[in-house]
Amino acid sequence: MAKKVNPLTNTQVKQAKPKDKIYKLSDGDGLQLRIMPNGSKQWLLDYFKPFTKKRTSLSLGAYPEVSIQEARKKRVASRELLAKDIDPKEYKNDQHREQLLFVVVK
Repeated sequence: MAKKVNPLTNTQVKQAKPKDKIYKLSDGDGLQLRIMPNGSKQWLLDYFKPFTKKRTSLSLGAYPEVSIQEARKKRVASRELLAKDIDPKEYKNDQHREQLLFVVVK
C-alpha cells in the first residue's frame, strides 16, 4: 500500500534549503519538489507511462515561477490525461511542436 504523504505548505517550499546532494520533497500523488545543490527548485510529476508501464518524470516548471497551486493544477491535468491513456510528456511535446509549426507557417 502506498504511503500517505501530507501536502506541502507554501512555507515548507520557501524554506527548503539546498544540501550537498539533490533531494525531493513530496506533495503526494506523484508531485515532488526537487531541490538542487545550487538552490534552484523544480516541480516534477512522477508517473508510469500508459502502455509501457515504465516510470518517468515530467517537469512542471521552476519554483517560484510555478507556485504550489499551479503545480497541483498541472498534476491534476496530467492525471486526467493518464486516465485517458495519454502520456502527458508526449502530449506536452506534441503541443509544443504544433506551436512551433504555427509560428514557422506564419
